[in-house]
Amino acid sequence: MSTPYPDQNQSAGYYAPTPTPSAPSPHPQQSTPEYSQPGPSTSQQTRPTAAQDHEEARKDKTLAEFLLMLDDYEPLIPNEVTEYYLQRVGFESEDIRLKRLLSLAAQKFVSDIAADAYQHARIRANAAGGRSRANQLSGAASARDKTKTTLTMDDLSSALAEYGINSRKPEFYM
Repeated sequence: MSTPYPDQNQSAGYYAPTPTPSAPSPHPQQSTPEYSQPGPSTSQQTRPTAAQDHEEARKDKTLAEFLLMLDDYEPLIPNEVTEYYLQRVGFESEDIRLKRLLSLAAQKFVSDIAADAYQHARIRANAAGGRSRANQLSGAASARDKTKTTLTMDDLSSALAEYGINSRKPEFYM
């Protein structure tokens, strides 16, 4: 059985000693491997290229245009409500565009949850016999009932669970 040690009398434990760049190798007949730092090598350029500069300038221009659009945008969540909740969590800023941006993000979050809850309701209605119930009705009532979807707390809870929010009441309240 061969060992990684050239001398059989030497025992250094379970792991073989690894040479470091600053310490000489404990085995003179073995050559020390060269170590390199992870990341870009010194032969590569450390300065950004012209394409990267152009891309950053484009992003800065797009961000500036977006911030200018926020000046005229009036979000669905009123500024006063946004300011109230930002103040409650300790956020202070005089920039109205930043507050509107946060309001827009909250609006998108609520919109995504509502869309997911709607999808859950549609799936529930189709899986629980929504089609068979609609077939029993006749005339205009059946056509109207096919398009109606009722959102329940279970649908909302399912949609919120996808975002890591628990909205279910404890069992002893039910």
